[in-house]
Amino acid sequence: MRVRIFPRTLRFKEPAETSRGIYYDRRVWYILLAYERQGRTALGIGECAPLPDLSADYDEGYEDRLRSFAVRFEDEGGINTELLRPYPSMLFGFETAILSAAASLRGDFLRLFDTPFTRGEAGIPINGLVWMGRYDEMLRRMEEKLAAGFRCIKFKIGAIRFEKELELLRRVRQRFPKEEVEIRVDANGAFCPEDALRRLEALAPYGLHSIEQPIRQGQWKEMARVCRESPVPIALDEELIGVLRREEKAALLDTIRPAHIVLKPSLHGGMAGAEEWIQEAVARNIGYWVTSALESNVGLNAIAAWASSFPSPLHQGLGTGALFVENFNATHLQIRGEQLWVDTEEELDFRRTLADFRHEWEADTPTINVRTSGSTGTPRLMQAEKERMRASASATCQALGLQAGDTALLCLPLDYIAGKMMAVRAFTLPLRLTAVCPTSRPLRRLRHSPTFAALTPMQAWESLQYPRERRLLRGIRKLILGGGSIPPALADALRTFPHEVWSTYGMTETLSHIALRRLNGPQATELYTPLPGVGLRLTPGGTLAITAPAICPDEVVTNDLAELHADGRFRIIGRQDNVVCSGGLKFQIEELEERLRPLTVPFALSTIPDARLGECLVLLHEGGDAEQIRACCVERLTRHEQPRAYYRVDAIPLTETGKIARRKLREMALKAYRNT
Repeated sequence: MRVRIFPRTLRFKEPAETSRGIYYDRRVWYILLAYERQGRTALGIGECAPLPDLSADYDEGYEDRLRSFAVRFEDEGGINTELLRPYPSMLFGFETAILSAAASLRGDFLRLFDTPFTRGEAGIPINGLVWMGRYDEMLRRMEEKLAAGFRCIKFKIGAIRFEKELELLRRVRQRFPKEEVEIRVDANGAFCPEDALRRLEALAPYGLHSIEQPIRQGQWKEMARVCRESPVPIALDEELIGVLRREEKAALLDTIRPAHIVLKPSLHGGMAGAEEWIQEAVARNIGYWVTSALESNVGLNAIAAWASSFPSPLHQGLGTGALFVENFNATHLQIRGEQLWVDTEEELDFRRTLADFRHEWEADTPTINVRTSGSTGTPRLMQAEKERMRASASATCQALGLQAGDTALLCLPLDYIAGKMMAVRAFTLPLRLTAVCPTSRPLRRLRHSPTFAALTPMQAWESLQYPRERRLLRGIRKLILGGGSIPPALADALRTFPHEVWSTYGMTETLSHIALRRLNGPQATELYTPLPGVGLRLTPGGTLAITAPAICPDEVVTNDLAELHADGRFRIIGRQDNVVCSGGLKFQIEELEERLRPLTVPFALSTIPDARLGECLVLLHEGGDAEQIRACCVERLTRHEQPRAYYRVDAIPLTETGKIARRKLREMALKAYRNT
């Protein structure tokens, strides 16, 4: 077993002011651990990050002592937790290195625990931290946190006049009641015992969640009195430092009786010691949350992973990963809204793709390549003019009444026009864009509903199946759906939504949609209304032709069969290329599929050759009872419309934008036909 110690100095992007002074840089020590296990090498990393004038184990001999523990660790082949109890930052570093090395044998040296958070499936709600500073600096930081979506704001107080700090709290409460924004303050022991209650009474009208460490630690009797008489719940932080034994922890909590405790493993006994604090607090109905002690991302990743294994209903203090100029960037920790996430490789790839697209958009070139969806054939590349994309984006924003600064969700692939145009709308207005890797459940990572979102019908349907995501979906003020037909069950569910829900009509050639149809409220209709500047006509074959000079240089003749009304509104009947001619009778595939929507399994209609009829309809389905499927077809379709064969398949092929890939579907139908 090999242990190496590497010191490093981290520089703060902005001076970090506390009641104990101002930090400009931060000294940490990394522990690198390596050993062999069954022919494989385990490699782990931990971080020791003591705070001068605060940590119980920090003095001028810190590094020498740490190196001596590293030698002992090598000799003994493991950690002596009891020996390291008085040295919490060192204990935390060794604990993390051991967990990291074991995790490396499982394939990821940064996934110390197996939880939904570490798997990238869930975020950890965190508070937005407003550091001490001048009044204008604190005001700016506060506004930034509120604008970013934080609904739990923590103020470091004690650096400016108390009246000015009250003014900041007053500003928040004038805009947000306590039900919408939670306020915490951290005094870091700045109040004197004689004056503490007067100040706490002045803070009380602002509906604070809690105040951390109002008076300096070590005054148990005075702190107990403050906790007993304070109109604001008290949380202990520094008070826990140096309290090592479990019986001492129990005695402190029994004596002081705080409302909450705030845990920092680097200060409060490593993970082992902090777990004891949690157990003692829970036994006394004392709340707790976990926060960092200004570690780099190595320590922050470990604390967040550990905290996710002890779920707390409170916001955690884990938003410090962006404090330093240089940091350990392999952790993939990201703040989205008011949550800390571990991004998956797919999420990172999507954000890189968005950054690349923005660079391409801002480049001095007139066009951008866009791929067609391939729903009826092979996807192809076309060039879109940026000025026309801007015109399309502006038309949508105006039609929906979007305002600069509104929030928007991007959760569609950036290879296709729908995703690109969501980004262009955000760039153009501008909107505050939240990017989520395309998935069937795009709202899973969100904490608050965006103002504006574009989803596929499948994404909307999946989001409806989960109560929290359903609430977020209902909270979107401007929701547009495109990329496929809207099943009756989804239409019924959307009809009661409190805000605007629209179906869109468009295609790659028209740079996203050129018409909208309201799906809910008194304005709900089956007819699409074209956006201003869009002209429509029907071809002799009954398909829709579109003229939109600001968006399309030429008339676009579609394959969509439509009814065009005198007032310019229209209804889509189906696609010309999805008309089946069987025995001299013509059937519109989409219309037949619509009538079969009561089927509870994914399905689609296609065709196979037929010697007598020329071609005949077949139904492909994923699972389900074949007899029930057949019975549904008999009930809802005429004799001539009913499929001649039923084929079970593993999956109905879809394009990346969620449409049925008709060409692939027919290939599957032909293969199934030949194999029978």
